Amino acid sequence: MSCFITQTGAFLPGEAVSNEGIERFLGSLPNEADVKQQVLGMNGIVSRYYAQDEYQQPTRDVYDLATLAIDDCFQKGLPSKQVTCLAAGTTYAPNSAPGIASIVHHRAQERGWLKTPVEIASYSGVCTSAAAAVVSGVRAIESGAHEAAICVGAEHASEILKSSVICPIDDRSEHVQVRNSQWFMSVFLRFMLSDGAGAFLLESNPRPNQMNLKIDWSHSMSFANEAPLCMRLVNSNRLLSQDVSILSKYLFPLGRRFADAALSHNGERLDNYRIVLPHLSSFFFRRKMERILSELSINPNQPVPYWTNLATAGNTGAASIYIMLDGFLKSHSLRQGERLLLFVPESGQFNFVMLSLTAVQG
Repeated sequence: MSCFITQTGAFLPGEAVSNEGIERFLGSLPNEADVKQQVLGMNGIVSRYYAQDEYQQPTRDVYDLATLAIDDCFQKGLPSKQVTCLAAGTTYAPNSAPGIASIVHHRAQERGWLKTPVEIASYSGVCTSAAAAVVSGVRAIESGAHEAAICVGAEHASEILKSSVICPIDDRSEHVQVRNSQWFMSVFLRFMLSDGAGAFLLESNPRPNQMNLKIDWSHSMSFANEAPLCMRLVNSNRLLSQDVSILSKYLFPLGRRFADAALSHNGERLDNYRIVLPHLSSFFFRRKMERILSELSINPNQPVPYWTNLATAGNTGAASIYIMLDGFLKSHSLRQGERLLLFVPESGQFNFVMLSLTAVQG
């Protein structure tokens, strides 16, 4: 059975926050100003969103963000069949149990959606957690087990990055280069991550009188068998950290291998696609992404282009691929048969997800 993305939705909380306004919402830490300037100078993000007020009190939690993304998705068009499957993913949720999908199911019914029992799947991890939710939803549709599913990705990074909560280990005196300290590995993320959520409605048939996205194939692969732990969130203290030296060494060599394997396994060439939508955590990695696309294109001097809304939406982690596709569809028109490639790398211990989409007029 085929599977189609028939609708997308997104929710970005509050007003866009400029680089100058970050401390109004996250507060400030002693001696972090130089880190802020360095990180913002590299990542290319000019605005982001926080589900938090200027007193560092949350205005929404991660479950609200996910529910409001579903709300936006369904407000654009109701499914033709009853949704019987909900899959959701995030990096941080205040409750380790029950899973995020369970609480989102309850909140969605409070808003008038998903008022019947559904099958749920909750995914944790870093950037590919919510991409894994899409893969599970696709397979649920393709297997014939369900005719309609809603998949969600949500992040509420501000809740663990604000100055009133974060307690980084201060080992700067032990390192010649600050970027090698555990302090830096946690503090720099305060200027990288933002809040938001997105949703995809999956159905077994294209919706009439509109452009739909047929999911041709999905491919996912972990390289944890050969790469060390790079990014982690510790439950006991809610401290998120990323080792930038491990990231630099492993992310793009493994990303290149994965992209080549995904395309080869599915009998594809990159040049079959109009555009690639990659999850980029920072524009610092732009050149390496462009190199991968160039190496995989038939004509390296005219590689397949890519599109991202990182600069204006911020790095929303697991939610980014949902928010990115929703933003792309709002700002671009698709013609019958045009193809998109979604590419989600994760630095947790180097997991990758790729989704191939073809525009189909219903």
